Order: sequence, then structure tokens, then C-alpha cells
Amino acid sequence: MHSAYDLKQNLVGIGMLWKYGYYDQERNPDQTLKITYTEKQYNFLKDTGITVSVVVFNKPILVKAYLLEPTTFQSAPLYLLSTDLPENDYLTQTITHHLYDSNEMTRIAQSIVLGIAGGKVLQALGHTPDVYHINEAHALPLAYYLFEQFQSWEQVKQHLVFTTHTPEKAGNESHGIELLKSGSFFQNAPLEEAINFGKSEYGQFDYTLAALRMARKANAVSKIHGEVSRKMWANYTNICEITHITNAQHAVYWTDTLLLKAYQDKNTEAFKARKYDLKKILIKEVADQTGDLLSPDVLTIVWSRRFAGYKRPHLLLKQFERFINYITRENQPIQIIWAGKPYPFDYAAIQIFNELTLLSKKYARMMVLIDYELSLSKTLKQGADVWLNTPRFTREASGTSGMTAAMNGTLNLSINDGWVTEFSHPGENIFLIQHADPSTPIEEQDRIDAENLYKVIDEEVVPCYYNNPTKWQEMAFKAMDDVFANFTSDRMAKEYYDIMYTSKQ
Repeated sequence: MHSAYDLKQNLVGIGMLWKYGYYDQERNPDQTLKITYTEKQYNFLKDTGITVSVVVFNKPILVKAYLLEPTTFQSAPLYLLSTDLPENDYLTQTITHHLYDSNEMTRIAQSIVLGIAGGKVLQALGHTPDVYHINEAHALPLAYYLFEQFQSWEQVKQHLVFTTHTPEKAGNESHGIELLKSGSFFQNAPLEEAINFGKSEYGQFDYTLAALRMARKANAVSKIHGEVSRKMWANYTNICEITHITNAQHAVYWTDTLLLKAYQDKNTEAFKARKYDLKKILIKEVADQTGDLLSPDVLTIVWSRRFAGYKRPHLLLKQFERFINYITRENQPIQIIWAGKPYPFDYAAIQIFNELTLLSKKYARMMVLIDYELSLSKTLKQGADVWLNTPRFTREASGTSGMTAAMNGTLNLSINDGWVTEFSHPGENIFLIQHADPSTPIEEQDRIDAENLYKVIDEEVVPCYYNNPTKWQEMAFKAMDDVFANFTSDRMAKEYYDIMYTSKQ
């Protein structure tokens, strides 16, 4: 949305206005994760005065649209939808309370609000879009709204494009057909035709399958994810083309301005001095949160992103004694920071988070941070020496945190998955971890990948950081060259406009 604004693209966005956001990350008395929900204040949004009615579980409800004006954050216009209105009953109000609500009926209602109310709001605004783009299949009911307008599935296809994110079939959203029917999910579309678009072999209705059949074109979010997606859906008929547009990040927001100037001037001394200052800012954040006093002269590795099992935040601890040696030795030690939010009902991921937290109380060079929001994310990316990325191979659709780390002269230490395959020149702009054959058992993959991770740390990362600062600096500049050339959101926004929106091929 920032880049669409910068490029003056003819585009508006539709989203949900979550009253409680995702969740707030706090600590229990023993420092383990505490999940809290705090009402958010959005006084910078403009009430459009537009309220539309949609049917959810056979009952009409009201949805109000708020506008994030372009000048507020220099973004394309964004309309945000809320059911938290006094005219609605309490249960209806809760539809837009929580992102990723765990209640299945609420998730279905959210999709109807996003798709149907979103379409109606655009109509009320007088917009007649040439293209409707649904990002993941959450807004799928939009297709049924479009059918009501055009009375033709072929016309729906001509106006609809789709981005898929999830590289595992089981991870794509699906629900029982009878539940969706009772929830008014298909609205006024011909029922049997609508169901057949997404009916899976298990009697479920698969959102992604339906979107791939109703859209004229779809895209994955990296080159390798495109290959995975095409293979994943290859056995299904009437699937649209799946191309790829690799995700990217908005450089203006994420890059430290002083560091950027030093890079542009190729002023090595100014760059090193600013990077040192940014590292001290990160160290202060760590001290404020945990009481640990880190050293800006010690190699600092950060693992920070969405906290999910397949991303393997604890891979570094696979050989525990080896890990402890890294963080306790006097000669060329390492200090390691974790941050990220587990899904609040992913108890396995929460357990990993808590195990790392409890262990970190015993060691001064290991710490887990909370309050993982944009500000902390920026501090981590700007202050780290190394950005660690350890997903199981083919499970990372794209990943973008490493891009913004590279924009700030932080070197990636990564499995060759997602966007990394299009970026990496091992030993020149990244430290690359060789991954196991993805067809081997998960336990064996983790063992092999951990061993390869230690090998790269021992043979490449540590010697380069402590013994060859000239090469380290060259790699940092090369990483910035390559990430700015290919992974900024201006490139991404142009590709969406040219490949998905204006191209009819």
C-alpha cells in the first residue's frame, strides 16, 4: 500500500478493523508468555458514513467502513470494516474483535464480512474496479457477490485474481459444506455450482481450491513457492494459471536513514559507526526487557519472526552442549536473541517460546524478547549482526524479515527457501545453510539441518566476524546492493499491477 501510493497506482484496499488486534504479548510472573487482549484506539481513521448490510448465518447484520486516508501514513486508500456497532447484537459485534479467531463459525462470518461487505462498500463509494484481488482466500465470498452483479461465472473470473500463500495443502482453509451453507457463505449464488468450485475429496469445501477455479490468474509469493503450488494443485481440474510474484518490503520504512547514507556514500567508517550505534540501541532494549547486559563487540545473532513450529526457532539448540558453548565461551562468543509471536492457540509453539524463555534466565548471552510489534522488529533488524532463518525446506512460502535485515547491513544465515533462493550468493551476500532432502523424516531433516547450521557458524560466520571484518563489510554492502535491486515493494507493486491487474494473459 505504501508503494502503490508512491507509484500513484489506481488502487484501494479493503481490510478488517480488529478491535483487539492480534494480541498483546506480555509476561507471566515467571517470564513465560502471557496473552492479553487490549482494545485498540484508532482515532486517526475517518468514519466514511457508509454502513452496509450483509447476511451471516441467515441473519442481516450491519458493517461500517472506516478510511485510512492516504496522507496519514502515505499509503493507498484503505477501507477497514467493523461490525462493532451498537445496532448489532453482542455476538455480531465480536465478528471483528479478533484476528485469527479460534471459533470456526466466527471465522466463516469474518470471511463473509470481508468479501461481501467489502464489495458492497466499494459499490457504495461509487468504485467499479476492473480487478478484485483477494490476498489468500479469506475474502472468497467476494466471488459470490460478483456473481450477483454479473450473473456469470466467466465474468467473475475476468474480474478476480488471487494470491496464495500456504505451501502445504493441509494448511489451506476449509470447512464442512453443511456448516458453510447454514452460515450463508455462498450468499445468493447457485448453490450446487458454488459448492462444486471448492468441493474436496473429503467432503469439505476448500477455499483455495475454489479461488484457483474462480480467478483468472493466481500467484504464489516466491519462485520456489510457485513451483510448490503448481505441484500441490496439479491433480485438480480447471485450475487457473499460478505464476509467482516474490514478496518484498518497503525500504523507506525499514532502513535506517544514517546507515543508508553511509552505504550510498560507500563510507565504510561511517557505516560501521552507525551500525555500532544501532547495535547499542538493541542492547538497551534487551536490558530494559530482561536485565541482561550484552556487549556490542560480541557477534549477535537474532531469530525473529512469526513463532511457528515449521520455522524451527529452537533448531540451534538441537545439540545442546554445542549451543551452550557458543554463548558461554570467552573466545569468540555469540549472543543470541529470540522474538516473535506464536499463534495464541498454537500450544506447541507457545511451549517452545516458554522453554527458550525459562532457559534464557540461566544464561547471560541468551534472551527472549516480547512486545513483538513493528518498533521492536525494526530495532532487531537494524541492530543485529546476523539474521537467522531456519524453516523446513519448502515450508517457507516467501519470508520477508531477512529482506529488511539485509537493508540494514545485517547478514542472513538462512536455509535456502522462499525468497532466499532468488537472493543468495553464498559467501558474497549471505551465509547459506544446506538443507536436508525434504522427503526424509522430519526428525532426520532437523538433525541434518542443525548439523549444517553449526558447520556454517563454526567455519564461516564466526571466523568472518572476528577475523575478517573487511570481508564482513563487503558482504554487508553486497547484501544491500542485491536486496535494494530486487526486493523492494516498489518492484513488487509494479509486478502486481503489470502481471496480475492489467495483463489479461
